[in-house]
Amino acid sequence: MKKKIILTSVAVLAVAGGALFLLSSSKKSDDQTLGRIKVVRGNIVEKALAVGTIEPEIEISVKSKVSGAVSRIFADAGTFVKAGQPLLEVRPDPTPLELAEAKRNLQMEQVEMDNVEKEKVRMDTLLQKQLISTKEYEDFQKAYDGTVLRLDLNRERLELLEKGRVRIGGVDIESIIKAPIDGFVLKKNVEVGDPVTPLTSYQEGTVLLKMADMGRLIFKGTVDEIDVGKLKEGMDADIKVGALPTDKIVGRLTKISLKAEKKDNASVFPIEISVPATSNSTLRAGYSANANLIIRQKDSVLVVPERVVTFRNDSAFVKVSVGPAKEEERSIKTGLSDAITIEVVEGLKEGDEVVEKPVKKIE
Repeated sequence: MKKKIILTSVAVLAVAGGALFLLSSSKKSDDQTLGRIKVVRGNIVEKALAVGTIEPEIEISVKSKVSGAVSRIFADAGTFVKAGQPLLEVRPDPTPLELAEAKRNLQMEQVEMDNVEKEKVRMDTLLQKQLISTKEYEDFQKAYDGTVLRLDLNRERLELLEKGRVRIGGVDIESIIKAPIDGFVLKKNVEVGDPVTPLTSYQEGTVLLKMADMGRLIFKGTVDEIDVGKLKEGMDADIKVGALPTDKIVGRLTKISLKAEKKDNASVFPIEISVPATSNSTLRAGYSANANLIIRQKDSVLVVPERVVTFRNDSAFVKVSVGPAKEEERSIKTGLSDAITIEVVEGLKEGDEVVEKPVKKIE
């Protein structure tokens, strides 16, 4: 009985081993059978990739001409405003010393003005009696005019400190900051109570708000130095916005920088692409985007996958199927490539079958 069981087990193992051998042989044979790809007609587009963001063409920093503190805010971020519409109010906040100095300076200039007025009466009388020359009178008149200007300046300075508004030379200077353009408030940089430094010829001033006309947008990005030599202003560009993956936006290249920038140890060139105002997409400032700039395009040409082409000594070769189990290496002339598909100019015809390259196994 034991002998019968042993013989049966050996037979089962032999059959299983034979089956595994046949399966392994079949799989090896399948692995050795390489795929065939037909030569077809297709379109090839050579592109240069630019990486960047959507930005307003013109972005304005709103500043104040008077110092003080923010007392009221009329427009928040995201609000659309018309030119001349109030944005916020700056309340003058002079120190006690500044206010005292302004008042004292005005008083001193007023005293000086009173004295000069008396002197003017005397000089007018002397001139009428021809007791002074015209030149002496003209010199006095210049000094008189200077005193008048200084008095006005000190009066306007005190009025500005006390009321926050004044009219100088026909120009209204007031504490209510108004919108310089029609557009959206992109960012609010201050809150009520924050101090404000005025914009002058020697200081930049506090940025209160940032505004932009969102109807005039551009793509700002960079392209690799390898591609920049192929670009020309006026080229079309397909813009893909990360936040709007299904939207198609077509722009036009308007600017190519003459100077490279270093980015991640690579040389890149800044570019700008205009975004049409007729776009149906709702674009926001700061959206990340990629732009494909169309360098060259060929339609209805013979193409094969570039992976089946072998390049040797400035020549290109493919293996062509010439029978059920036959193949031959053939030299071809290639054309335009998009790094995935390549154009075949000579050496193949439509319908030919090229052989896939064997896949290298990682051991």
